[in-house]
Amino acid sequence: MSNLTYKLNPMPAPIPQEKLDRLAKLETATIGHFYHFGFASPAIQPVLPGKVVAATVATLAIPGLDSTLLHHCLSQAEPGYFLAVDRLGDRKYACWGGGVTRMAAMMGLAGGCVDGPHTDTAEVIEQDFPIWSRGASPVTTRLYDTGGGFNVPVCIGGAAVLPGNAVLADESGLLFIAPEDLDTVLIEGETRTERGRINEARITGGAHLGDISGATGMIRTKAQDP
Repeated sequence: MSNLTYKLNPMPAPIPQEKLDRLAKLETATIGHFYHFGFASPAIQPVLPGKVVAATVATLAIPGLDSTLLHHCLSQAEPGYFLAVDRLGDRKYACWGGGVTRMAAMMGLAGGCVDGPHTDTAEVIEQDFPIWSRGASPVTTRLYDTGGGFNVPVCIGGAAVLPGNAVLADESGLLFIAPEDLDTVLIEGETRTERGRINEARITGGAHLGDISGATGMIRTKAQDP
């Protein structure tokens, strides 16, 4: 087997569960107020509503019509990981369907995403498995044995993703975080989440958003300029 055809690397080290538990309590939209890296295109959306996944990322890159390596690597991935599948630019052929979902669930994966379409939506719903994709397609991949890469650098919705990154996936989309950034992101995200709770209570109590954010003060200052 040529390394030019299949690049197979070991599973990355898992991120400590304590950090993943903290990450799961945040929202991608909260982190999006201050962090500017690792957000996938909003074209990649959850297939199932209400799912939140925080996990360590394993990656896969497979070309066009071929899902041979995906079928193989479902048995190589370890429980608790999130499988991010780069389709190398393909937007037509669905590599992830009912059979893949069933196997991923059986292997104990935390979830997955495809930078391309999925298929068999009803079976994904039946399995209650968290998956993010660019939508549904009736045209599926085949086993052509053309190659691919497992735990290699990939691109998911324009975001550069490395095996071992953290992922936070929720109804707003996908965020991949480099391990060296995770502690700082957690601290800032928790601070902003608490601040958001306080401001929500203030608005419920009658305060105006423009006064809280400072927007009203900015407008008044400009309006008073000669």
